[in-house]
Amino acid sequence: MLLRDTGDPRDTGDTGDTRDSGGRPDTGAGPEVHMLRRSTSMAFAGGAYAYPGGGVDPRDDDHHVRWAGPPRTAWAARLGVGETAAQAIVCAAVRETYEEAGVLLAGPTPDTVIDDTTGDDWEADRVALVARGLSFAEFLDRRGLVLRSDLLGAWARWITPEFEPRRYDTFFFVAVLPAGQRTRAVSTEADRTVWIRPRQAAERYDRGELLMMPPTISTLRQLDGCATAADALAAAGSRDLTPVLARARLEDGELILSWPGHDEFTKHIPVGGTA
Repeated sequence: MLLRDTGDPRDTGDTGDTRDSGGRPDTGAGPEVHMLRRSTSMAFAGGAYAYPGGGVDPRDDDHHVRWAGPPRTAWAARLGVGETAAQAIVCAAVRETYEEAGVLLAGPTPDTVIDDTTGDDWEADRVALVARGLSFAEFLDRRGLVLRSDLLGAWARWITPEFEPRRYDTFFFVAVLPAGQRTRAVSTEADRTVWIRPRQAAERYDRGELLMMPPTISTLRQLDGCATAADALAAAGSRDLTPVLARARLEDGELILSWPGHDEFTKHIPVGGTA
C-alpha cells in the first residue's frame, strides 16, 4: 500500500474521481493511498480496486540482492517465515511496486532514496523486470542501488480460502511515496489508477461504487485511523500478522463463509443456491 499525505502537490498523471459524495473535491485530512482498478478481463478479481503488487519471482531470494534496513533475520521473525522466504517476499514487494507504479524503494546508499525513476532508460529496465528478462538483483547492480527494506512496514497477511480455485498467500505492506518520485499508470493489469483517502474509498465501497476484495477493504478501514502516511508506516511494526483465512461450515441448510475477526464479510449461501 503506497501512501502519501493529502495535499501532496506532485501531479502523478493518475486518473480517477477523488471527489466526495456531493461532487466536490475531497479535501479531508489523512493520507491518501494509491490504488489500481484491475482490468475487467483479468481472471482473478477483474474490475476490483486493489494495490500494486504481485507474485514472488524465483530470483527474488538471490543472495546477491543489495540490501539495507532491518536484516533478513529480522524480517523472517516479523513475517513468520524462513530467512530466504522473507527476502523473497520483501524483494517482491519493492519490485512489484516499481513494476506496477514506477515507484522504487531503493537508493545509492543505505540512508538515501532515488528521487527520479523517469526516462526511457528507466522504463526499459522496468519493462525488462516485468518480462522477467532482468532479475531484481541484476537491476539493482546495474543501477548501483540498495533495496531499502526500512521503507516498508508489514501490515497484514491474508490467505485465499481453500475452496477458491485460485489461492494466494499474500502479505500487505505499507510504504510512503519517496520525496521526488511520483506514481505512473504503467501496469498492464490495470485500466485506471487513483490516489484516494482510505475513508473515502471505504465509503464508496459501502455505496457499491467501488468493487474490492475483502483484504483490500479491510486494510482501508484500518488505515483510516492514521493521521499521516508516516504514522501508518510507524504503526505497521505493531500490527498482528496472524494469517486471515476464511472458514466454511454447514448450518441449518446454509453454507456459511466467514473470515475470523472480519464479520462484515460473512456470507450465508443456501445449500444448492447462490449467495
